[in-house]
Amino acid sequence: MERTDVIVVGLGALGSAAAWRLARRGVQVVGVDQFEPGHPWGGSHGRTRLFRVACLEHPGLVPIALRARELWRELGVHSGQELLLETGGLMIGPPGSRIIEGTLAAARAHGLPVEVLTPEQIAQRAPGHARVAPGDIGVWDPDAGVLRPEAAIVAATEAARAAGAELVTGQRVRSVEPDADGVTVHLADRELRADRVVVAAGPWLATLLPGVPLTPHRYVMTWFRPRPGHRADLDHLPVFIRRVPETDDWVWGHGALPGDLAKVGDEFDGPFEADDPNDIDRVIHAGETDHVASLVAATFDDLDPQPAEQMTCVMAHTPDGQFLLGPSGGSDRVIVAGGCSGHSFKHAAALGELAAQWACGEPRFTDTAFLDPRRFTDSARG
Repeated sequence: MERTDVIVVGLGALGSAAAWRLARRGVQVVGVDQFEPGHPWGGSHGRTRLFRVACLEHPGLVPIALRARELWRELGVHSGQELLLETGGLMIGPPGSRIIEGTLAAARAHGLPVEVLTPEQIAQRAPGHARVAPGDIGVWDPDAGVLRPEAAIVAATEAARAAGAELVTGQRVRSVEPDADGVTVHLADRELRADRVVVAAGPWLATLLPGVPLTPHRYVMTWFRPRPGHRADLDHLPVFIRRVPETDDWVWGHGALPGDLAKVGDEFDGPFEADDPNDIDRVIHAGETDHVASLVAATFDDLDPQPAEQMTCVMAHTPDGQFLLGPSGGSDRVIVAGGCSGHSFKHAAALGELAAQWACGEPRFTDTAFLDPRRFTDSARG
């Protein structure tokens, strides 16, 4: 049986970052994935992901986002690529709404330099967002931007290898079995043994750790062209999460990067029926994008509301919409890193750092009690 210090199961957003941060510590690490890094079969693809620092989902995410920004920049220098494009972004909605109040609460808790904008100021700052309902306001997050997920994952795995990690791809993990002395990871034709394991298997996480409360969910990503004679670039239509005028619906996305299309999606708060990540329907069916098309038509004058491109991905939601980061309920030797809930990629580099700190027995750089996988059980502790 092959022995190492730490095994990382899954080399997507969180797993590739964890392998990189472990290897940088001089830890002997083996990473395993059933696919090649940057693959389109999970939840970490689709050309871009939003980056925000004033995180409306929980004020405790702000220190994680700030550390992630440092690490994305470091990884960009290492890879010679611009992985994070810091463009600024807008949250638009009525005062008192979750998006506005959550963003402002995060900013107040950490002294972030956000700006509150009137509809007129929104139109000046970002002409693509000129259609705003009366009474709605905007919050400008100057640190928001866009990440390149596939490139970031490949860069993290290459940095991990350069620091000494062994990465095994094309091998599905059959089981993860902890005991008093370590953890055994079973592959199809070999067994690996380690002191600790980081399980970062994305939507497959719950198949390896059945007690983890996670719902894999198919989602369709959509991209849009500008109307003839109109603009839809990032300067004109910066990063956003915003209300659709005169409705209770919300959309998110950003304008087009050079040579690409504008990306707009509808919200995914659930509830969801669980989908098998091994059997996701990759076909986009007639009428499936009609809802998001109607939201685009009601919100953006510059975009053709007919989607120009579509692609499926698999999200993995927790009951409270927060991530899973820390020891599993079954063993302190098994570190869970997952539960994307639709907003984890921006944090992935720092979540990988936190997973590495857990695996090495180090103090964490910020409080992660609200992400503890054991919070859903009687054994949860801070």
